Amino acid sequence: MTLQEYSDQFLPAIEKALRTSVFESLSAPRFGGLREMMAYHLGWEGEGSGPRAQGKRIRPQLLLLCSAAAGGDWRDALQAAAAVELIHNFSLIHDDIEDRSKTRHGRPTVWAKWGEAQAVNTGDAMFTLAFQTLARLSSTLPADQVLSAVSLLQDVCFELTQGQFLDISYEISRAIPLADYWAMVGGKTAALLAGSAQIGGLVGGADVARQQAFYQFGHSLGLAFQAQDDALGIWGDAALLGKSTESDLMSGKKTLPVVYGIEKGGDFARRWLAGPIRQDEIAPLAEQLRREGAEDYTLAEAERWTQVALQALEQAAVQRTAGAALEELAQRLLRRGY
Repeated sequence: MTLQEYSDQFLPAIEKALRTSVFESLSAPRFGGLREMMAYHLGWEGEGSGPRAQGKRIRPQLLLLCSAAAGGDWRDALQAAAAVELIHNFSLIHDDIEDRSKTRHGRPTVWAKWGEAQAVNTGDAMFTLAFQTLARLSSTLPADQVLSAVSLLQDVCFELTQGQFLDISYEISRAIPLADYWAMVGGKTAALLAGSAQIGGLVGGADVARQQAFYQFGHSLGLAFQAQDDALGIWGDAALLGKSTESDLMSGKKTLPVVYGIEKGGDFARRWLAGPIRQDEIAPLAEQLRREGAEDYTLAEAERWTQVALQALEQAAVQRTAGAALEELAQRLLRRGY
């Protein structure tokens, strides 16, 4: 099967598992408001609901593909897939508060709509619900494997908070070293993709060595994904992306092209270090970054990490059809928005 054929099977099953987790856990009428906030954030209800508001569900699809690639039945991994998507969305709810983001997917964020206190609580509830959902693996897996999956997801959550700590800390710095950039995105972006891949391998029956290969695949894929996203944030096609490409330079984000440009110490670095960027400076500064090699460097790093991911996939000794779909996923992520 192709990646699209897998997705056509996965997505309805993922949505069903997520809805079951949320609606069965919050069935009492008194908790209708909490259920509404979760359903709204997950893209099921409210103005603007639908596929665009739901997102691509990349992490649960990655988990199910890795489970199939390890030789298991992906249906046995659905509770784990729902759990990682709930963790992802918990982190988004909290990120929106911390970043003061008032919109996501073109809709008001939970905190912008219901206030910070309710948004924090909704994120906390989603976090807890994720582990309750993951524990339901006990219906198909031995207890020791369920415990391993829970431990892996806990490690992922800790890495997420570490990455977010670095991201927030770096907001007050105009410059950071490249090594610090990779540490930050390793937590914020790569950790959950790596954990999803490893948990998928575990549920699919992979031994420890193959699980580590799946982890490396997901981690490297996450770094490639972030590098590509950083390039798109400055030079991508806004029409294809569905969002402005001006915000990254305006907001002062420490993206890979920016960090690279600062380390080069050229005209871009001198202007960047002088203070916040004005809107009329965005286009010329983006072009200056390009001339200094930042775009080529960033895309080369995305390609490099993709190749590392694909090498890890070979080491995982994957089932042929699902493995080809995983390779297609890696290549597709590298081709976004240009």
